[in-house]
Amino acid sequence: MTYTAAAVLGVISAVVLDVAVLRTRVLLGRVFWCSYPIVLAFQLLSNGILTGRGVVLYNPDAILGIRLVYAPIEDLAFGFALIVATLALWVRLRPPAGSPPEPDR
Repeated sequence: MTYTAAAVLGVISAVVLDVAVLRTRVLLGRVFWCSYPIVLAFQLLSNGILTGRGVVLYNPDAILGIRLVYAPIEDLAFGFALIVATLALWVRLRPPAGSPPEPDR
């Protein structure tokens, strides 16, 4: 499996997890789309440093070759999938509003 195919599979899986499985619908909210550019900016910064300085290298045969600030587009897709899946799980697992906090153990 190429890095590109894995990235596409990751995005599809995260979207299905959010919309169909957990039904949290994080992607349908304005809050996500207003805050995602902040996450993306820091992802581009860190990815740009790592790939721009040659710390992380990619097999050119495994990626599309499209880059944004040194980052292969596949890295941005993986980052998107990770953020969506994490937020969907976070929303699903949070306690209901108004419930008492768990005692310290």
